[in-house]
Amino acid sequence: MNLNPFRFWNRKIIFLSLFLSLSLVGASPLGAQTAGFAYVANSSAGAIGSVSAYTINATTGALTPVPGSPFAAGSEAFSVAVSPNGQFAYVANAASTSNDVSAYTINATTGALTPIPGSPFAAGSLPVSVAVSPNGQFAYVANSFSDDVSAYTINATTGALTPVPGSPFAAGGAPVSVTVHPSGQFAYVVNQASNDVSAYTINATTGALTPVPGSPFAAGSVANSVAVTANGQFAYVANAGSFNVSAYTINATTGALTPVPGSPFAAGFQPESVAVNANGQFAYVANQVSSDVSAYTINATTGALTPVPGSPFAAGAFPVSVTTTAPVSSCKHDDEERDRDERGDGDEHSKDHEQGDDGHKGHKKHGCHHSGEMDFEEHDNRKMHESERGR
Repeated sequence: MNLNPFRFWNRKIIFLSLFLSLSLVGASPLGAQTAGFAYVANSSAGAIGSVSAYTINATTGALTPVPGSPFAAGSEAFSVAVSPNGQFAYVANAASTSNDVSAYTINATTGALTPIPGSPFAAGSLPVSVAVSPNGQFAYVANSFSDDVSAYTINATTGALTPVPGSPFAAGGAPVSVTVHPSGQFAYVVNQASNDVSAYTINATTGALTPVPGSPFAAGSVANSVAVTANGQFAYVANAGSFNVSAYTINATTGALTPVPGSPFAAGFQPESVAVNANGQFAYVANQVSSDVSAYTINATTGALTPVPGSPFAAGAFPVSVTTTAPVSSCKHDDEERDRDERGDGDEHSKDHEQGDDGHKGHKKHGCHHSGEMDFEEHDNRKMHESERGR
């Protein structure tokens, strides 16, 4: 282990920026009152860590501790991630007495955590960030002192972790943040000491990481956090030392990063965390020293950031992490039908809508979608009409 003065200073920054990590997971309703669960990794230097678990009230958003919470983790629990299916939770334990990953099954009804047999699973030195692939097959952990990334396959039945052949994989200096591309094809790791981003292709069968040509890609000073838009087009990195945000376009074929024109974009003092909202319209950065949040609109074509009017917005003292929620799933179509039903004219409209004036079947099966997204049927019908216009 290289215990040079920079690393000691670097470790202090890590503790400030990653003291708490929160993950949200959906769940089956509890009497139609619960929107899901929230999990928070609680770290205390040199002490045994824990995970606080809460149910989320679907109406008010209030948090209620899950019975048995907090649940024991390893020393200095730093980061928590939940599998996409909501069955498993993983916590990176950073202390030298741990250097491992605690794994749990999640009770779908209560949200309670139960250690998975074999947990905790060994990681590298100072694991500070954990991410799960979108398909739930693989988990990745950034190890800050050993300058590498531990990769695991996830047992679909038990949630147990098995090291991927070749793991751990080399990263840059002091990797502190890892994320997986929405397609599951690429992984990105922010290296705080070398001020860059390591990019990898993910082997779809084994989960092994292979550096993307041109990797690592330059970032700003003391790069701390990385976020990728849901459509996979852009990536953003918060740079605590240079007080800005690096923006990149992502090559859909290779995963390579290309700086967005105008990048980096100014932020507040010591930006520690960056997040992008679910529809990719906005980015948010928590600025620790200036105690505020920088907000930006994202140019859908270029990925460039433009400050939102009124930005930065005041936060509490020393904010170190920011996240956003997904928009509430709702259907304007369903809302309109409900209103018509209340007026008593819903049946007639439903028949008209199902058949359509042009003889085509209408959108009887609409299906809810998030703001800014089209129904698959709407997309297909639009393509059909465009094709007909072309003829």
